[in-house]
Amino acid sequence: MAHAQSMPSSTAFTAVAARKTFGNSLPAEQVRPSPSFASSTTSSTTASATSKGKRDWPLPVRTYVQRCFAEENILPDVKLQEMEVKLKQVISKAVETGTLAVVDWDNLPLPQMMIREEYARAPSVRLPSSPIRSNGVPTSTLHGANESKAKKRKSSETGPVDDASSRTPPWSQANSRNAFESRISYPGKRPRNEAGQENGSSKSFQILDGRKKRFEPTARGTSPVRPWRISTAQEAGPQEREGPIVGRCQELEKKYFRLTSAPNPDTVRPLPILEKTLDHLKRRWKQERNYSYICDQFKSLRQDLTVQRIKNGFTVNAYEIHARIALEKGDLSEYNQCQTQLRALYAQKLGGHPAEFMAYRILYFLHTSNRIDMNDVLADLTPTEKQDRAVKHALETRSALALSNYHRFFELYLDTPNMGAYLMDMFVARERLAALSAICRAYKPDIKLRFVTEELGFESDDESARFICDNGAQHLLEERDDGVRLVTGKASTFFEPALKAASARP
Repeated sequence: MAHAQSMPSSTAFTAVAARKTFGNSLPAEQVRPSPSFASSTTSSTTASATSKGKRDWPLPVRTYVQRCFAEENILPDVKLQEMEVKLKQVISKAVETGTLAVVDWDNLPLPQMMIREEYARAPSVRLPSSPIRSNGVPTSTLHGANESKAKKRKSSETGPVDDASSRTPPWSQANSRNAFESRISYPGKRPRNEAGQENGSSKSFQILDGRKKRFEPTARGTSPVRPWRISTAQEAGPQEREGPIVGRCQELEKKYFRLTSAPNPDTVRPLPILEKTLDHLKRRWKQERNYSYICDQFKSLRQDLTVQRIKNGFTVNAYEIHARIALEKGDLSEYNQCQTQLRALYAQKLGGHPAEFMAYRILYFLHTSNRIDMNDVLADLTPTEKQDRAVKHALETRSALALSNYHRFFELYLDTPNMGAYLMDMFVARERLAALSAICRAYKPDIKLRFVTEELGFESDDESARFICDNGAQHLLEERDDGVRLVTGKASTFFEPALKAASARP
């Protein structure tokens, strides 16, 4: 007992704080070294770099080192190796300059804070955000991150440690067949550390800095072009960004040019000038009938309306007139462009003649044999539209073709309202061949040519005879005492090939 009382008060073991969590116990190699141990290790490393002998470091320096490794001062976005290198640089510089005892170590920023400020000054480097508690400790890295940092510090202090097993995914450890797969490197994937940064940060900084310099202004003060950052507002002219332009051109006639840049108000005619231009073009069309000139002028007029975003009754009138002229000359390309714009304008209730152009649309689908769009049009028709004379005529024409009633079809052909006859002229030859083929199968042995003229809607016998001869059936025409007759008994299916050829080209 007396011997026990004579023992010194200092113990032969290191005090360890009691555990307060139920997590797995840390392995021996992952236990975080105490600040005093890190301080002495770092201090010995610094001392060996400056002096080969032992050195008695001042108390403020030792306190500064302990603060660097304190738990509450660890930053998740600063790697431990970088912090140690920075700490060594700070102490070595103070030793070399002889200011070791002069520096205010109590108020000197910690190395990790210096590194964070360097990160913040680099515009191309973005620090990962981490929620911080009121005491300065990140809430997301209280246990798991501390274990990984302790392991990294342990490996840096004691030498290189092969931790390949810790980097191997669990699925690769469980399945030995994935050994070769783990050796494959996939493009676009780089290993990242716990803080979310790429390994080898100094090299990454150099790469990012090089990329930043590529986009810095050149010697002449002009920045390089970055097409992927050009917004639509930068591509468009100032007028397009601010809204529709207002033209200032006062000329009535202007050639059509396809726009390759923002429109110039000095070359665009305002609405009052466009109204005078339309009257001028209508007079020129009645006098000269020069379609190439009129079409070019109307396209220019439509372009000026579009760039100024003018949508009113005048716009509808201009498109309708151009569509009628194109229909008269058989220019289906320009007609379809006008018809498409008119559908959008009619939906805005801007006036015009929507029923007339609805009838044209139905007849156009009969010409192209477009049954899908035809069904859509029939489904969208209202009872009021069906009562319109032009629409009613177009619907009856469709019904006659669906029933192969050529007699009724040609009656409607001779009584077409508005300009629908121009569209029906585009497919009437096809329907005449179909009707002529049916007549040759129904009437034997021959019929009068006059009957063919009346049934197929020809104006004279000469016109019907010319149609038959144009299709290679002149040998079927015989002149007799009662007039010219068509020998249907010899025709049979003679007109079938011509009918298939006509149906193949809409």
